[in-house]
Amino acid sequence: MSRVKLKLFGALLFASFVATPPLVAAASTDGAIAWTSAASDADVDAAFAQARSLNKPLFVYWGAKWCPPCNQLQATLFNRQDFIERSRAFVPVYVDGDSPGAQKLGARFKVRGYPTMLLFDPQGTELTRLPGEVDAAQYTQVLTLGMNAQRPVKAVLADALAGGDAARRLRPNDWKLLAFYSWETDEQQVVPKPQLAATLRRLADACPPDETDKSAGKDARRGVDKGADKGADSATRLLLKALAASTPPATVTVPAVGGPASKAAAPKFDTGARARLLQVLASPRASRTHMDVLTNNATELVRAVSADGSPERARLNAEFNAALKRLAADTSLSRADRMTAVIAQVNLAKPASKPMALKGSSVPVATTVALPPALLADVREHSARADRDITDGYERLAVIPTAAYLLEQAGLMAESDALLKANLAKTASPYYLMSGLAGNAKKRGDKAEALRWYELAFDKSEGPATRLQWGASYVAALVELAPQDAARIEKAARQVLTEAGAHPNAFYERSARSLQNVGTRLTSWNERGEHAAVLGRLQTQLDAVCQRLEAADPQRATCEALLRPAAKKAAVAG
Repeated sequence: MSRVKLKLFGALLFASFVATPPLVAAASTDGAIAWTSAASDADVDAAFAQARSLNKPLFVYWGAKWCPPCNQLQATLFNRQDFIERSRAFVPVYVDGDSPGAQKLGARFKVRGYPTMLLFDPQGTELTRLPGEVDAAQYTQVLTLGMNAQRPVKAVLADALAGGDAARRLRPNDWKLLAFYSWETDEQQVVPKPQLAATLRRLADACPPDETDKSAGKDARRGVDKGADKGADSATRLLLKALAASTPPATVTVPAVGGPASKAAAPKFDTGARARLLQVLASPRASRTHMDVLTNNATELVRAVSADGSPERARLNAEFNAALKRLAADTSLSRADRMTAVIAQVNLAKPASKPMALKGSSVPVATTVALPPALLADVREHSARADRDITDGYERLAVIPTAAYLLEQAGLMAESDALLKANLAKTASPYYLMSGLAGNAKKRGDKAEALRWYELAFDKSEGPATRLQWGASYVAALVELAPQDAARIEKAARQVLTEAGAHPNAFYERSARSLQNVGTRLTSWNERGEHAAVLGRLQTQLDAVCQRLEAADPQRATCEALLRPAAKKAAVAG
């Protein structure tokens, strides 16, 4: 999942991290993917057995009904004839995050974020994780690349990092497999997160230019203009990924000559990486190839290679905006992708804009930014066009939250609210949009309205894992916005624990993190022991839930630790 989408989810769901039915198991038929729905280990084992018997790879798609990027896949990828045809060559398995055993399967597959897509060989070895951010046409190529892979990406990575003969044996497709691996959903299966940026940079430095990239230079020497190919290679993509994952160089303090005084040394930026980024931005083909990295990480990329307020930053912003305008106008991209390009333009414009208080509001915390009028017009046009033109239910839930987020980021809060409210009746997952309305109200400083929407979103949410996630959001919002309302906080927490007790896999993966978030918030709320009585009653309720779990069940320890810090404070206070 991209950084922009992570920020969007954070804005809409706050405390936690379609008008058509979800996928179901189906017989293989023309014109549709023959998905097998898996809700348990037995279902997955049967699918792997089928893959072995047919000698086909197995493709696992982990998603959720409410998830915008999941709906984006269904609106733009899973309905494509080339992808449907390609799916005949593998066993396609769908795991709905709200199915009974989904969270336990999440632990088995080491997946967390929606959507995650994994490809296994017929023997059950994970080959690669596929990126959900690339556009649909490119995705099919990446899928084919993974299906043709002779070895798991982890083995390819080891050879690439080993250097020498091992690295020289790698083929261009091996490097492309690394370049298009879904590092965002790796979950530290291949690379520990703290090492990701450095590892990607090592790969970028070691990766030879693709044949297309080298031929572009040869043709250019002959006077043939194929410069558009330059920068569309695997090495460049790895470099862009490394920059996006990196921390910008820090200003350091050094001793002054001749005395104890100190002065700040200017951070050193990689001029070579900056030149490569400019090359990509100037090339329509290269920027289209790496569209997902550019649109989802624009501010991170700019900050990684230029200093704030520098001439280099100004040039990068100008080149970036030109590339983003091209992408936003590229009708071969999906509406969601084009809108993400506009979000990137807004984000790049913000550092150069002066904050301005909203007029006519008594709430001092809400601010907006003075964006260029032309950009504001684009923001409004993209949002209005999407609302007006979309007829597909999957696409609506994929795009409307993005449009509302775009409006909010542009300082058009009232228009964001209006768009979300107008779509509540048009989606099968209105609780997702309600979370957006809650987030907007919170940013305006309207605590009562924010809590009303958080509560309503929890009330309307569907599915065991989703309800725990939305319930955690509501509890967290109460603790932050109404810490004095102990009765309301206790009631909400009780409801979440009650539902956890009714869900056999509530203490696995995403559901477990939702519950742990509740425990963390309540522990913080009771930091000085003033709510010990409430925490004591909740602990008693939780004890009953934990005792119903078998001692050997790994969920038992997670359950018992949920309120343990709070329980200790309650015991001390008592």
